Amino acid sequence: MNERRLVPSSDIDPCLKNHALMAVVPTSVSFAPTDSTATLHDQDPIRRRRTATSLDNAVSQPSLDRGALAEQSPSLLIIDDDPGIVQVLGRMLAGLGHLRFALSSSDALRLAREDAPDVVLVDAEMPGINGFEFCAQMKIDPYLAEVPVIFITSHGDVENEVAGFSAGAADFIRKPPTAEVVVARVRTQLRLKALSDALRRAALVDGLTGIANRRRFDEQLQTECDRSMRSGDPLSLLMIDVDHFKRYNDHYGHPAGDSCLRAVASAIQGLPNRPADQVARYGGEEFAMLLPDTELAGAAHLAQRVVETVAALRIVHEGSPLNLVVTVSVGVATAHSHVDGANIPASAQALLGAADQALYAAKAAGRGRSLTYAAPTLTDELAGPTCRA
Repeated sequence: MNERRLVPSSDIDPCLKNHALMAVVPTSVSFAPTDSTATLHDQDPIRRRRTATSLDNAVSQPSLDRGALAEQSPSLLIIDDDPGIVQVLGRMLAGLGHLRFALSSSDALRLAREDAPDVVLVDAEMPGINGFEFCAQMKIDPYLAEVPVIFITSHGDVENEVAGFSAGAADFIRKPPTAEVVVARVRTQLRLKALSDALRRAALVDGLTGIANRRRFDEQLQTECDRSMRSGDPLSLLMIDVDHFKRYNDHYGHPAGDSCLRAVASAIQGLPNRPADQVARYGGEEFAMLLPDTELAGAAHLAQRVVETVAALRIVHEGSPLNLVVTVSVGVATAHSHVDGANIPASAQALLGAADQALYAAKAAGRGRSLTYAAPTLTDELAGPTCRA
C-alpha cells in the first residue's frame, strides 16, 4: 500500500496559506493529492463539469452565460516538481485569480480535466512526463486544447524554445522568475484567452435571440448521443415550432416577428433547470430543447409547460385561430442506448426524426399542443409510428 506524505505546514509559505484562506470560497489553493503530496483544501466540487462535454470525446464549449462568466475569477494552474518554485509563483500570482497547484504532470492533467484552467504555467524539465509532453497531451485533448501554456525553464536556448512552441506553448518564462515579468506575461495570456473565448461564444450564439444556435445544438446533440450510448442513460429532445408564424410576420412585419421570437426564446429558456439541459434556436421559428438523463414522462411534462408558458405570454396574433395569441406546437422523443424495437436508438438522426414526427403530428392535430413519439410495435408495424399527448 502506498504511503502518502503530508506537506508539513511549516514548509508552506505563510503568505500562500493566507491567500488560500482568502480566495474563492469555499476553496482556492490546492495541491493535487498524490503519493508524495497532500491536499491543502479539497477541490471545490461545484466547479466540476458534469457531462461528456468536458471529458470524453467532446469539443470544449464556452459558457453562453456572459453574466456568470464575468463574475468568475480566472483559473491558473501551476505545475512544478519543486514546491519552492510553486510557492514563489503562487505569491506572484496571488491577486490574479483562483490558483491551483500540482507537483507532477499526471496530477496536473487530472486537475485540468476536472476543471479547465484559463492559463497553465508548467516547468519544462520535470521527472516522468516533462513539460513538453504535458503540453502536447493538453493540445490533443479537445477540452484543453485552447488553454494557453507558459513554460517555466532555466534554459534559454533556441532549441528548447522551438521544441516548446512545437508542442503548443504560448510563452516562456525563465528561471529564476521575476514577479513583474510573470504577472505581465500571465495577464497577456489571460486577455488573449478571454478574447478567444468571446469569439467562440459568439460563434455558438444565435444573434437574434441570444440562446444557443444551430451549430452549438448539433455539437451538443452528438455529444449527448455518444454519452447516452456509453452510459445507458435516456436522452430526450423537444422540437418546438411557433404556430402560424408566417401569418404573424405578414400581418405585423418582420421587426415584430423578431420581437416575438425573442420573447418566446426567453420564456422557454428559463424552463429547464439543470446545467446539462440546452435550449437552442434550430432555425427560423423553430427551437429545440435537449434534455440529457430525462425519461419520456419527464420530457412530456416539460413540453406541456412550454406550451402553457408561451400561451401565457399573451402575444396578440390576430392571424391565429388559437385564441388570437401566439402559441407553439411541441414534439417529444426519448432515445435509449438499448434498442429493442420499442425504443429510439441514441443517434442524432433517429432522435431528431422521431421528435420531428411528433411535432408534425401535433400541428396536424390542431397546433398549440405537445405530442410524444411512440415507436411502432410488432402489432402496428404496418401502421407506422404513433404520437400521443
